[in-house]
Amino acid sequence: KVVTIAKSKKFRDHHGKVLLEGHRLIKDALEAGAVLQTLFFSTVGHLKELPEAELKRANLVKVKFEDIKSWSDVVTPQGLIGIFSKPDHAKMSYPAAQLTSSLPLLLICDNIRDPGNLGTVLRSAAGAGCEKVLLTKGCVDPWEPKVLRAGMGAHFRLPIIANLDWESVPSNLPAGIQVCVADNKDRGAQAETTSVPRGAGRSGSAPGDPKAPMKSKPKAAPEPKDEEGAVGVCIPELTTQYYYENWTQAPVAVVIGGETHGLSPDALHLAASTGGKRLVVPVVPGVDSLNSAIAAGIVLFEGKRQLLRRHKQEDERQKFPVTG
Repeated sequence: KVVTIAKSKKFRDHHGKVLLEGHRLIKDALEAGAVLQTLFFSTVGHLKELPEAELKRANLVKVKFEDIKSWSDVVTPQGLIGIFSKPDHAKMSYPAAQLTSSLPLLLICDNIRDPGNLGTVLRSAAGAGCEKVLLTKGCVDPWEPKVLRAGMGAHFRLPIIANLDWESVPSNLPAGIQVCVADNKDRGAQAETTSVPRGAGRSGSAPGDPKAPMKSKPKAAPEPKDEEGAVGVCIPELTTQYYYENWTQAPVAVVIGGETHGLSPDALHLAASTGGKRLVVPVVPGVDSLNSAIAAGIVLFEGKRQLLRRHKQEDERQKFPVTG
């Protein structure tokens, strides 16, 4: 049953349970208010670092380390595996330090299917101080063990809302938000063809001359074929700029596309409807693209830098108002 919970999304969803392994992850989950049902441990010493009150409410089962080793898919298991009720972001108590460092910066993941990439993206979002993360349908399950390991506790530091269809994304965003997309748009190629470029999943970057003008006029471009081969309606063209140029307004969201298909037409429509932009991370010509997790880290921390600078400037204006 333990192995099934760990490896089957269908089982996790049906039974509302997730599996967490190791001291760090289990401790973070307990401190955030996640409900522990059963804890398997190989030695009593493993329990000393965990909150005693939460342990009293759970079933504690001492087993041989060899058993945990056979259940675990970690190379060096710690001898501690917990089965939790699937956490509800609305009921979680996130760390005070995380809340005080939170910025009006959100992340939307668009078809990120690699578990290691998604976990790393979530870790970057927590590190940058994102307010929340939205995962659209097509993203890998955030409660898969590989995502949890790569996330390094990010799941219990900020709200992660998963399995959203694009129609429900706006209702999970603050009013007046601007949605930008990280892209690998090649401006030279775009000038010659009207095809929609790949998204930040394969990249988050753009080759080309960094001195070339970045502004592009809004226009319609034919939508590429989707996975089934159907051709959709025209999608809007967005103003394009480098990621290090000013693009933050409060609040702002960034869409990171998946590894294979990049940005979806829905992401571009959402960005266009909010007056958003394409954010390009330039790379050396000949380099195809950046990993989606790397692109997310670059763009999110640049957004953090811009927002903190803006807050500092606003504070200085309040302290030293300009008199006419």
